[in-house]
Amino acid sequence: MDADMTGRPCGRKEAFASKGYFAKQRNRRGRQEGYLIATYYDEIVTKQLFDGKTQLPKALIPLIRSAEKTLDIDKDEDEEKRQSTIIRVDSGGGSQAQVNYILERSYHFHGREYSTPRATKLAQSVKEWVDDPNSERQVGFVTLETDEYVRPVWRIAVRCKKNNGQWGIGVLISSLSPLEIVGIMEKSLKNVPKSSAALLAYVYFYDQRGGGVETEIKEDKQGLGASKRNKKRFYAQYMLSFLEVLAHNILVWARHWLAPVCPKIADFGLLRLVRDAFHMNGLIFFNQDAEIVKIILNRDDPLAKELYIGFNSLFASEYLVISLGEI
Repeated sequence: MDADMTGRPCGRKEAFASKGYFAKQRNRRGRQEGYLIATYYDEIVTKQLFDGKTQLPKALIPLIRSAEKTLDIDKDEDEEKRQSTIIRVDSGGGSQAQVNYILERSYHFHGREYSTPRATKLAQSVKEWVDDPNSERQVGFVTLETDEYVRPVWRIAVRCKKNNGQWGIGVLISSLSPLEIVGIMEKSLKNVPKSSAALLAYVYFYDQRGGGVETEIKEDKQGLGASKRNKKRFYAQYMLSFLEVLAHNILVWARHWLAPVCPKIADFGLLRLVRDAFHMNGLIFFNQDAEIVKIILNRDDPLAKELYIGFNSLFASEYLVISLGEI
């Protein structure tokens, strides 16, 4: 599961609106939304609403607790399920307290060190830097011993040249063993020397976060217009947020159901799903019990033939007639 935050700007009179960080909008007021996404499935596990000042350091633990209730893994007997779950975060979730909370709950942790000065100090213990063949950066294992975490962790320093010629440095923290991380990232290590495979696997796995939670947040804003709707009352905004989660997940499930027989939409993001696939003209017929009995799709639509095949396959056992026609 990937965790991240995004700003929801709104008017100053709306509940819990306060000044905070909103990308490219100085002195703006609004609220913050915290996401926890099951990246492998593209599904939103939980989404929480906070005031405008709250960022991931304060929001991460409430997000995890909410996700546990959603997934029904919050009890002691669910430890085995939590052990097979990785929580991946950026530096906002990389403080000692946050990492230890996640490790104590039996999750795996994979994320960045919170403190930049501390990361710089840790990077000085690297004995051998390895060039990343796919990027202009170097990586190396931190060799300093640590007893500040409740479970063993591996730490990987990453450095790259900045425009001023100095090194930009960060440190990754992971509870995954080298064998486990190589198993997860096996497909991404085909052109990597075996001697540095484990080291680079840690870095590549963190890089995939950008294509996970950050992409899903962007798709919500583009495909669902999430950033364009605001409610004055906080609980009304919360309900709107839940409806957005429902819409997001239904679209993801629909894409998964239809993809085997509609290969064109397999790679569609939410924007194209809403705009190109599910804005098709058509007719829906109901019976006296308000049950759908027939759907006619506009045959002139570029995706009509594929969706016609897909819907017939999906609703084969529902006594539902689907056809193409002139609308």
